Amino acid sequence: MVTIKDIASLLNVSHTTVSRALNNSPLIKEDTRKKILDLASQLDYTPNYNAKNLVLKKSHTIGLFFTSISNGTSPSFFSDTIKGVNSVINEQLNLFVRGIDDYHDFSTINSGRFDGIILVSQSDEDNIFIYHVLQKKIPLVVLNRQVDEKKLINILSNDREGAYQAVEHLIQKGHQDIAIIEGKEGFNSTLKRRDGYVKALIDYQIPIKSEYMVKGNYDMQSGYQAMEKLLSMEKPPTAVFCSNDDMALGAMNSVFAHQLKVPDDVSIIGFDDIGFAQYTTPQLTTVKRPIEEISIIGAEKLVDLMEQPSERGELIFVNTELIVRNSVNE
Repeated sequence: MVTIKDIASLLNVSHTTVSRALNNSPLIKEDTRKKILDLASQLDYTPNYNAKNLVLKKSHTIGLFFTSISNGTSPSFFSDTIKGVNSVINEQLNLFVRGIDDYHDFSTINSGRFDGIILVSQSDEDNIFIYHVLQKKIPLVVLNRQVDEKKLINILSNDREGAYQAVEHLIQKGHQDIAIIEGKEGFNSTLKRRDGYVKALIDYQIPIKSEYMVKGNYDMQSGYQAMEKLLSMEKPPTAVFCSNDDMALGAMNSVFAHQLKVPDDVSIIGFDDIGFAQYTTPQLTTVKRPIEEISIIGAEKLVDLMEQPSERGELIFVNTELIVRNSVNE
């Protein structure tokens, strides 16, 4: 492999001169720069990025961390997040994806390994990780959960309002017996969506029934099992708000397994608007949470922060939107 020293030796100049010419330094005369660039091209010179990274103290790696990948993170949420971030970063940056729960300690999370970090936070327990990253002075953007730290760039959707809108839609369609299949226990999104559900019932003076509040885990299986429990009740609900679309799909399958119909026998509404939502039968009414858009904004903010460090925080809300399809009866 041709090195800078080889080019310097052939042209009888210092390797510093070659390095400056290759990096377009204004300190190098134009004719010297041209000779060096021409020879580098002829010799098919390829920069040694590992050596360059050591000098610049750059890893060219962005960390994309989730609270957990294996526990409570739906495949659609995971893929949409990666898709959004990946669409922003250029080919010179490596994307490292991992769950916080994979780590026994955070000693390997340092500025030598990561030029910046995006955290998709789903739990208050992530605060330990957040403060570690801030202490290491690694540029950080937090998505998905509101964090009480003024120095942070924090981007999230208004989940409480989105859940309220979903339940309000069911009420306006004449439903009084409305259940909720909740998300993973301890996740911030679970709490926000439950709050929206409860507030809508209170505002419309509909009694809150604890037996209609069933726990799920953000996956299809838990949605199916939760709906089985609801359908076994003496007075099953006429409508169910599912805290994400994966659970809504599981719930629909449970209804079908009982030889019942959606929405004739049970109306179902989801949350997220994943790709499959418009291709179910019937098509799923849901709340669109723009995961990909949030991730794009987060990645753009992180790249800006890496280029121009700042301790000025920012809180950005991205609105949800009710997408009306066919899984709620008229």
